[in-house]
Amino acid sequence: MAKMTLLAMVQNILSSMDGDEVNSISDTIEATQTAEIIETTYQEVYNDRLWPHTAQLVQLTASGDSDLPTHMEMDDSFTRVEWIKYNKITSTGTKDVYADVTWKEPKDFMDYVMARVSSNSDITTVTDPTGIELFIKNDTAPTFYTSFDDDWVVFDSYDSGVDSTLQASKTQAMAYKEPVFTQADSFVPDMPSKAFPYLLAESKSVAFNQLRQTANAKEEQRSRRQRTWLSQEKHREGNGRKQERPGYGRR
Repeated sequence: MAKMTLLAMVQNILSSMDGDEVNSISDTIEATQTAEIIETTYQEVYNDRLWPHTAQLVQLTASGDSDLPTHMEMDDSFTRVEWIKYNKITSTGTKDVYADVTWKEPKDFMDYVMARVSSNSDITTVTDPTGIELFIKNDTAPTFYTSFDDDWVVFDSYDSGVDSTLQASKTQAMAYKEPVFTQADSFVPDMPSKAFPYLLAESKSVAFNQLRQTANAKEEQRSRRQRTWLSQEKHREGNGRKQERPGYGRR
């Protein structure tokens, strides 16, 4: 099935339910309700898995606060950060040196940084906005990171001889970003064409239940079949990738 506009899906669903013909999703209350059902269903379908086409190279946002030198913020649109690199160029270096920064679970991260000796000259005591102290190394680029609140990333170190805080321009990351759904006739949901049969079948099943108070066994069966198939067909380039990926997930 080719990709469909929101209007085309609404028309398809209304036709299946013997609804009125429409030329716009705003023509009738039922058409508007159907469009809203499609949006809700789309969000559920999208959140059910990581869609490879939504992955993008991104940068994190620096705190810009010397009191929080290793705190960086994730954009609200990120649903999962897969990996992070940081430019570890030194004050005397002439070439960029991007290297992986490794994720640690919050408890492991705290065990790691709090084992440091806070009185050493290479340690800066940073007070997190929660009031908790963190012993952060101040003479080397970051090696590990974590997140305590699913919004801010906290790194274990920074090189104060290079920058007073970690810099957004020195980050490289891959994140999955949440697509925007627009209630407009010409809007095409951001998903692979192979996923449209599932979105349409699931939306049609919900519409029958909500707008006609009846179940459509055929559409429910079609929806289950498409869901099973999609769970095995995630990547366009083939089946060589692992189904489960490592990384820090914001779900």
